[in-house]
Amino acid sequence: MHPGTREALLVDAPALAEALASPSPPVVLDVRWALGRPDGRDAHRAERVPGSVYVDLETELAGRGEPADGRHPLPAVADLQDAARRWGVRRGRAVVALDDVGGLSAARAWWLLRWGGLDDVRLLDGGL
Repeated sequence: MHPGTREALLVDAPALAEALASPSPPVVLDVRWALGRPDGRDAHRAERVPGSVYVDLETELAGRGEPADGRHPLPAVADLQDAARRWGVRRGRAVVALDDVGGLSAARAWWLLRWGGLDDVRLLDGGL
């Protein structure tokens, strides 16, 4: 699959369900975050993709910087690696990130994991 193709970036719900039922299911990261509702833990507890892991954008996908660094500065690489290990991310295992705001917060997880060297990271097309 060419890295620029739609299938290299997105996975639809039926394909995700099939992958979750396979012997090597992907790690599913639930990155629900929005202005005014930065903590999506309650939403994740109430309704989620089976086996998904909640990822806190504020504390796991952003560093702690100075106010001049912006709202969500990049996390330190070691902090991102530690968080990814807690989520179950491993080389050779696919990752799917999702949210409920059109992909905005899930895309941050996608970008950071790609930046960190993982190749098989996709977004759930359409989110929850």
